Amino acid sequence: MRDSPVLDTPLDAGSVCRGIQRLFARNDIWLMPEMPLRNGRRADLMGLDTKGRIVIVEVKVQRGDLLGDGKWPDYLDFCDRFYWGLPPQIDRNILDGADYRPDCCGIVVADGYDGEIVRPAPLHPLAAARRKTEVERLARAAMRRATVAIDPHCAPWGNSE
Repeated sequence: MRDSPVLDTPLDAGSVCRGIQRLFARNDIWLMPEMPLRNGRRADLMGLDTKGRIVIVEVKVQRGDLLGDGKWPDYLDFCDRFYWGLPPQIDRNILDGADYRPDCCGIVVADGYDGEIVRPAPLHPLAAARRKTEVERLARAAMRRATVAIDPHCAPWGNSE
């Protein structure tokens, strides 16, 4: 990972997301930010790898936010791989504890320029029917966002994500 210009400056979530998206894009894994899930949660980043497997990244830029996040297990039913996305300055040792289930969670460290997988996320395959449903939802959301970006007048039509 490229060194951040000033590591003492806290990074915002958008910068960390950008670094993660660049890392994953180089590996042909395409992520979309702020993807609503059917359980009412919203994945910070959600996308697909080259084999159609679903990846979710939960981004935390403050230690307190990481410590206080009790909802993250709700994402596991919607992905084949789950990652924590963190800026370089956060101590990630807590993610090795049993409460954070290192057996099913990877870790990506990123700044606004790039990222690095410091712990690969193990594969926990979704049921085929669940994956199909989620891939279709992800595709429709991406198409809707692309259409609205080209023609904002389309925004009120169809179902929101």
